[in-house]
Amino acid sequence: MSKTPPMIPAAPPLDVLRRAAALVLAVLALSGLCSFAQAQTEIDITGGRIDPLPIAIAPFLAGGGAEESAATIAGVATNNLGRSGYFAPIDPQTFIEQISSFEQMPNFASWRQVQAKALVAGQAFLDGDKLRVEFRLWDVNTGQQLAAQQFTSSPKNARRIGHMISDIIYKAMTGIDGYFDTRVVFVSEQGPKDKRVKTLFIMDQDGFNPRPLTDGTDLVLTPRFSPSTNEITYMSFGSGDPRVYLMNIDTRQREIVGEFPNMSFAPRFSPDGQRVIMSLQEGGNANIFELDLRSRQLRQLTNLPAINTAPCYSPDGSQITFESDRGGTQQIYVMNADGSNQVRISFGEGRYSTPVWSPDGSHIAFTKQGRGKFAIGVMKPDGSGERILTEGYHNEGPTWAPNSRVIMFFRDTQGESGGPQLWSVDITGYNEQRVPVEGFSSDPAWSPKLN
Repeated sequence: MSKTPPMIPAAPPLDVLRRAAALVLAVLALSGLCSFAQAQTEIDITGGRIDPLPIAIAPFLAGGGAEESAATIAGVATNNLGRSGYFAPIDPQTFIEQISSFEQMPNFASWRQVQAKALVAGQAFLDGDKLRVEFRLWDVNTGQQLAAQQFTSSPKNARRIGHMISDIIYKAMTGIDGYFDTRVVFVSEQGPKDKRVKTLFIMDQDGFNPRPLTDGTDLVLTPRFSPSTNEITYMSFGSGDPRVYLMNIDTRQREIVGEFPNMSFAPRFSPDGQRVIMSLQEGGNANIFELDLRSRQLRQLTNLPAINTAPCYSPDGSQITFESDRGGTQQIYVMNADGSNQVRISFGEGRYSTPVWSPDGSHIAFTKQGRGKFAIGVMKPDGSGERILTEGYHNEGPTWAPNSRVIMFFRDTQGESGGPQLWSVDITGYNEQRVPVEGFSSDPAWSPKLN
C-alpha cells in the first residue's frame, strides 16, 4: 500500500491553546500541510470529561465501480472517530451541501449552519485492479485545509485505508497519535461455562475482521504482542505441562519457546523483541526470569520466598514492573532491568495485580481488587497519581493502545449464562464502552501501529 501527499500550499499556523488540565493540543505539521490548534476539543483530565468536536464526514465520491469501497472508508472513519469519544460525527441527513466535486472548495457557511467544526471530504476510484483514494480535512471556521493524503492499494484494503485516514484526522485535530490502524489478539471463549473452548483470535481494533489463529484443540491464555506487530507469545495447555509458543500471525507458523510447569502468564517481549520476561514457580514460590530468544539463556531477576509474577518492561527497556506478595498482599513493584533496586509503588487499600507499562512510559495500568470489586486503574511509575478508571464485578487484563490514551480490558459477568467481554476506556475514565465482538472474549493484547 502506498500513500503520497498531494501538492498543497501550506496555510499559516494558528495559535496554540492550552487547557488548564495540562493537555497540550499542539500545532503539528503533517506532510508539509498547515497546522491546527484545536480549541474546541476540551479535555479535563481531572474530571474525566471530554467535549466532543462536531465533525462532518461527507459521503466519499466514487468512480470506476468503487462505490462500495468509498462507502466502507467513510463508514470506518465515522465509526472510529465517534467511538474515540473526541469527536461527534454529524448525521449526513442534516447536511445542507452535498459535495459533488472533490476539487471544488466547500461552501463553509453551509457546514457552519449544521454546527460542524471540521469537514472531511474524499473520493475513491478503481484504476484497473488498484483502488485510489484521497481525502481532505478542513477547518470549517477558517476555511483552512488541515490535512490531506492519497492512497493506492488493493480494494480489499478499503477498511485499512479508513483506519489510516482516521489516524491522520485524529492526529491533526488533537495533536495525539491515532490508534485505529492496529490489531488486537484475544481469547475467544465458546461453550458452557464449565467447558469453555478457548481459541486464539485476531481482529481489527474496532472489533471487525475477527479470525482464528488456533483451532481450539488446546486451551490458550494470555497472548502478548512483539514490538514488530507480527509475532506473539501465548500459553497453551495440552496434555502435559503448559507450553509457551512464539507465533508469526501472518504465516501462522509457530515454535515452542519452552515447557514451564505452573506458569500463570505468558511471557512479555522486551522493547527490542530479543528477550522475553516471565515468572516461573518452584517450591511454592515464583520468581521472575528473562529469556534470551536467540541463545535460549535464562537469567533470574528475583530470588525471594514469595510470589513474584506478571512482569512487564518499560518502553525503553531500562525497568520492569511486576506484582509480588512479599509484603503479605499482592502489590506492584518496579525494579531495574537487571533485577536491582526493587521498590514497591502501590500503597492503596486492596490488592494490585497485572501491571502494564504504557507505551509512552508515563503510566502503569493495573487491576485492583477490594471491597468485592475489581477495578482497572493507572498510576505513575513512582506510584503517584493513582486513578481508578472503571470498576465492577470482575474487570481484569488491561492492555494499552499504542498512543497511551485508551485501555482495553475484559469484564466478566455473573451467573451460569455470564462470561467475559472486551471493553475499552479512555485514560481519563471517560468513554467506557464494549468492544463489539460476538460471543465471550478475554485476555486482549493490543498491537503497535501497523504503519
